[in-house]
Formats: sequence, C-alpha cells, structure tokens
Amino acid sequence: MSNNSPASTYQQLAARGASPVGLVVSLYDTILRDFRRAQAALVAGNVEQRVFELNHALTVIAHLQSVLNHERGGEAAKTFDRFYEIARAMILDASVRCTPESLQKLIATFTSIRQAWHQIEPQSAASSYLSAPNPAPTAEVLPVAPQIEPQTAPRTSNWSA
Repeated sequence: MSNNSPASTYQQLAARGASPVGLVVSLYDTILRDFRRAQAALVAGNVEQRVFELNHALTVIAHLQSVLNHERGGEAAKTFDRFYEIARAMILDASVRCTPESLQKLIATFTSIRQAWHQIEPQSAASSYLSAPNPAPTAEVLPVAPQIEPQTAPRTSNWSA
C-alpha cells in the first residue's frame, strides 16, 4: 500500500539525495518516532497501536542489521550487529513490561546513537566528494555503538496459566 501523504513524499524525495550516513540517520529518526508513538499508545491504553509501532521499530532495526558490511566494517560492524541484537531484546522486553520507563530507555539509547551518526554526516559527505560514488562509511567515521550488557538476572513474568 502506498502512502501519498505530503510527509511521506518529502521523506522519499529527501532519501533519494541523502548520503549513506544520512539514510542511517533517517532510519534512526523512524525508530525514534516508532518508540514515541508506542509510548503515546501505552499511555492511551491502545495495545494494538503500541505493538504495531514496536514491531515496526523491530523491522527497521532488522534492516539496519541486514545491511551491515562485515568485510569493510570490521570491528565496528560486529559491534553494531551486537548492539542491534541487544536492542531487539530490549524492545521485546519493553513490549512485555509495558512501562513508560522501558520505552524511555530505548528512546534515550537510540537518541544518543542517532546524534552520533548525525555528527559524522558532514564528515562522510565531505569525504564522498573525494572518493568513489556512494561510498559506505568506513570504521574511522562510524560512531561507537553503546556497550549495553544484556540482562543476566532471571526474568519473571506476571503470566499464569
């Protein structure tokens, strides 16, 4: 299904002229919008909308993870791969816990990573004029993914049979 809203059209046109780093920033913006919408749905008690938004964020993260170039990206690609794995677990945990705090933690985490990508965008754009067309960001300009440790404590649930 096609979305012909003015905002969607603007985003599509902006993506056509964006640098690779600019596209990553745009995807992080999408994830953050999803988290904020999920947070609003949580407050409104709209379970279906909350689940939809979190699932969409998971889809975008899966895309980001699928395009990692492990050959060129080296250690940075491995770090981002692990970050995306942990982020997916955090989203699933937030979906189960259904607390504003769990969603706020996701927003804070992705906001800091998005800001790091945004800061390197001018560097990446400048280097693209000096190198091959459509260069992928190299490890030297990639932001450092946060070191988030997965929860090791046993999880409990309010579910009962």
